[in-house]
Amino acid sequence: MIDRFPSARAPLSRRNFLVLAGLGTAAAVAGFSNKAANSAASTVGPDSAAVNAAEQVRRTNMGTGRTVAASLRARPTTIDLGGVLVDTWAYDDQLPGPEIRLSRGDLLRADLVNELPDESTIHWHGIAMRNDMDGVPDLTQPGVAPNNTFTYEFLAPDAGTHWLHSHVGMQFDRGLYAPVIVEDPADGADYDLEAVLVLDDWLDGVSGRTPDQQLEDLRREGMSMGGMGHGAMGGMGMGAAADTHAPLGSDTGDVEYPYYLINGTLPADPFGLQARPGQRVRLRIINAGADTAFRFSVGGHKFTVTHSDGYPVEPVTGSSLLIGMGERFDVVVTLGDGVFPIVAAAEGKQGQGFALIRTGAGQTPEPTIRPAELDTQPIMGLHLRSREDVRLGRREPDRVHDLTLGMNMSGYTWTINGDTFDEHTPLEVLEGQRVRLRFVNRTMMFHPMHLHGHTFQVVDDQGVGARKDTTLVLPGQTVEVDFDATNPGQWMVHCHNLYHGEAGMMTTLSYIE
Repeated sequence: MIDRFPSARAPLSRRNFLVLAGLGTAAAVAGFSNKAANSAASTVGPDSAAVNAAEQVRRTNMGTGRTVAASLRARPTTIDLGGVLVDTWAYDDQLPGPEIRLSRGDLLRADLVNELPDESTIHWHGIAMRNDMDGVPDLTQPGVAPNNTFTYEFLAPDAGTHWLHSHVGMQFDRGLYAPVIVEDPADGADYDLEAVLVLDDWLDGVSGRTPDQQLEDLRREGMSMGGMGHGAMGGMGMGAAADTHAPLGSDTGDVEYPYYLINGTLPADPFGLQARPGQRVRLRIINAGADTAFRFSVGGHKFTVTHSDGYPVEPVTGSSLLIGMGERFDVVVTLGDGVFPIVAAAEGKQGQGFALIRTGAGQTPEPTIRPAELDTQPIMGLHLRSREDVRLGRREPDRVHDLTLGMNMSGYTWTINGDTFDEHTPLEVLEGQRVRLRFVNRTMMFHPMHLHGHTFQVVDDQGVGARKDTTLVLPGQTVEVDFDATNPGQWMVHCHNLYHGEAGMMTTLSYIE
């Protein structure tokens, strides 16, 4: 359900964001919040019997018996973005990091070798794995210390386009991310080849700056940073967000990035895909940006959206697609003859990522080209419906949690239910429940809200919205999502604008006994 939420809540005083302490035991999780400590229920720990039992069910009922091994070495490195050298942190000196590919039901065994000066983890974004492998420091595992190795091992139960990234501080706004493709053996009938496209906004190492410095600038200068119009909604309407040319509203980000990338390269040295006229290509598109939504198009072509966040949707054909941070979409394009631009324009900002598809002779488009397709009404995840075979069965929710998304106007502080993460109250659920989350946005910015460890279904007017793990919540609107609580443990819910999350817009979904 998507509707207006006309009233505003007075902002609370600013609280500093704290790094939580303690390991992921039931006692430690219950102690994360003073409010949570008052709960009489006991929490289900990340390494509990319930978590082990759920993983055993997956391995028994879904497992292929195959194990895929991978290793990711995180370390400081110098990356050539395509004529621009930057000092950053990356996996195996690559941007994006090396792709991990497996089949649904395979067991993944992946080593994180940490050669960074700080602790790090890996979060497997979009995969409903066992809780102690989710990569959230001090919630599901201790951070992996420098010069240490941690082995992630879990069964991948669902096919789809996913990705991995660090879940420590501002690290994934450096280069610590990579695609994770879980293949469905039944796929392939509607396309001839595929390509993975990772979109990113980039500032690390440019003029010596880092994402951590950028966050400190925002905190120091507050919500007025860069003249951007943050504010409480009050009684304001939704005219800007309903505009074809501004579907996210007038305030689309807090950071102006110097560069936008597709597969780690600048428009001056673009990624290229070679194909033949008439071939059907499946593009798996991942938005790994920290503060930027992208409007995506392929010049001279329409495409059909087939999947959102890994799950199939009723096919929708269009010319442009709006992708929020953390979202993934799969599209199928039937290719013409020539050389065509792939453009990911930074929504509401200046600049774009650029890549090429070459199927024959023709003049190479200029990197600054703006295809006419970008000016059409973009498809959004909120518009899509899940394919019938992956829909949740109709059932009234057993529990409803409101998550009111807010801000503090006196500083760069973002909140859920009036609290930053250091003072949050966990959202309690029982295993087996149908749970509804109501994201109520009382700010002037959109928020891509991400739930760990589960896939939800957006509640549209027919109750058959897309199956997703990350959904946009537009300014002043409410989005409802349903999921089945079948993956016990302690899970993050947060805004996937990294700057908003680090400034407080995070909470936990807590299974209790």
